[in-house]
Amino acid sequence: MDITATCDPAKTVVVATGNAHKLTEIRAILGAAMPQMTFVALGELGDFPDPVEDGDTFAANALIKARAALECTGLAMAVADDSGLVVDALGGEPGVFSARWAGEHGNDDANNDKLERLMADVPDERRTARFHSTVALAYADGSYLLGDGDCEGRIGHERRGDHGFGYDPLFLPDDTPGKTMAELLPDEKNAISHRFHALSDLAAQLG
Repeated sequence: MDITATCDPAKTVVVATGNAHKLTEIRAILGAAMPQMTFVALGELGDFPDPVEDGDTFAANALIKARAALECTGLAMAVADDSGLVVDALGGEPGVFSARWAGEHGNDDANNDKLERLMADVPDERRTARFHSTVALAYADGSYLLGDGDCEGRIGHERRGDHGFGYDPLFLPDDTPGKTMAELLPDEKNAISHRFHALSDLAAQLG
């Protein structure tokens, strides 16, 4: 497939995600800072293998994904994000291993079981945590920009809520006292999310 036949390389940013919601959010926030650009999901351009995310920081993994998208497509710019849960009482774990912390990638129940077990005896004042996101905008010449964002909160004692995914049922954001992330409606979550803050940080650098 000749990607350049369907995209103007000078005016296209490839977004390294298969998540339609992420694409919408990226288009809304970064699109306002880059109105001349079109944002296209990597999956819309072909079926490409996932890169190995072996970085030891969120920034490293975001850059791995963005640069892999550049290599696959030959386009000039790519955006990718990496995010996870950082728990202070656990020395920053699960961190970059959030999605596969319990051993199987994407097993939310197993990951939450592990979190509940490790935090069972931790008192309320030491249950502070945050969701962190780093968004990378990578250019074909090797340069890049990074945006960082956090959603501060604490780890609850029991799972609550049916929205969201991952650790959302156990995470109590400071911005919504008494509610877990999984009890928030999508618009409520988007307004305080770590990715929203990271994209806003990146957009400010582009403005």
